[in-house]
Amino acid sequence: MATIAVLGTFDTKGEEHRYVADRIREHGHSVLLIDVGTLGPATLEAEISREEVAREAGADLAAVVARRDRGEAVALMTRAAPLVLARLQREGRIDGVISLGGGGGTAICTSAMRALPVGFPKLMVSTLASGNTAPYVGVKDIVMMPSVVDVAGINRLSRVILAQAAGAICGMVSARPPEAVLKPVIVASQFGNTTTCVTRAREILEAAGYEVMIFAATGTGGRTLESLVESGLVSGVLDITTTEWADELVGGVLNAGPTRCEAAARVGVPAIVTPGCLDMVNFGEPATVPARFAGRRFYHHNAQVTLMRTNPEECAQLGRILAEKCNMSKGPIRVFLPLRGISVISAPGQPFHWPEADAALFDAWKSNLRQDIPVTEYDGNINDPDFARLCAEGLLALIRR
Repeated sequence: MATIAVLGTFDTKGEEHRYVADRIREHGHSVLLIDVGTLGPATLEAEISREEVAREAGADLAAVVARRDRGEAVALMTRAAPLVLARLQREGRIDGVISLGGGGGTAICTSAMRALPVGFPKLMVSTLASGNTAPYVGVKDIVMMPSVVDVAGINRLSRVILAQAAGAICGMVSARPPEAVLKPVIVASQFGNTTTCVTRAREILEAAGYEVMIFAATGTGGRTLESLVESGLVSGVLDITTTEWADELVGGVLNAGPTRCEAAARVGVPAIVTPGCLDMVNFGEPATVPARFAGRRFYHHNAQVTLMRTNPEECAQLGRILAEKCNMSKGPIRVFLPLRGISVISAPGQPFHWPEADAALFDAWKSNLRQDIPVTEYDGNINDPDFARLCAEGLLALIRR
């Protein structure tokens, strides 16, 4: 029998959380009720009260509520709830967490869920789950389930949705992967335009006894890769696809923030870095491309994805940025540059082939790089099997050092 935390604002949504708690008990699990409400009296008695939650952050909830500033109260719970949930998880008192909420409840409860490790079951039923969930999920594995109707009473539709949510979290806490031999971990970055390279490199690294975790370079993927490197669980980084920096610089939709490519450098983890897909900036449908880019070179990847070619000026800036990130490295690092295309579509004869732009990228990177960081230039495309082999074997050599 598992213990599932039912976390929520029990002043406004006590009835709904009680319904979910009852369904969880019917599945044979126990419940730990945690109240993070602030507006009025709780309609569901909690094992961990809102006052206790606030004290975890060193605050007096009554004093905050007396000021009648709901924003301040929500901010307090957003700070305090992660501390409570993380402590309960460390102490082994909970095996999963579920919450229901609108805007405020979703903000509070997902902040708490983000304090939990990847792999710990987390389910948020929210009125916001069908929109942009990135601010709520972050780099964690929070399952966002649309409430469809507002979380406001038990009716013929919410009864079904909430019962299924209770069943889902029970299934999550009961599911256990089969035992496996744990191997040292290498993380790699990948895009569709570098899949061939990363796949071949992964085969070589796995044959050498490593477990390879691949992250899509979609913004969230890059942030997650960086977070995992910072956790200390990673033996090496194969950063083939640094494309998120093109979106960060130019204004695309798949940026990973200004600290992308810094984690391995700060921690001192061995790393291979290449300019994979720095030839492209990502936008949505053609109509979503900002007007300031009219006249640029575009490639329609599919109906939802429009790619824009980086020009020589942007490529030179990217080269300087990547050099700066590499120069931060405390550990061993190498740079590999494929001279005949940094993606499938920048190879000779392909729509993004632009040798002058690539040269600007390579020259700026090399001229701004620390002299003790080796650079290997490969006379071929990034997806050539030999380039993949060079990168994989280069990383293995750095790890052995």
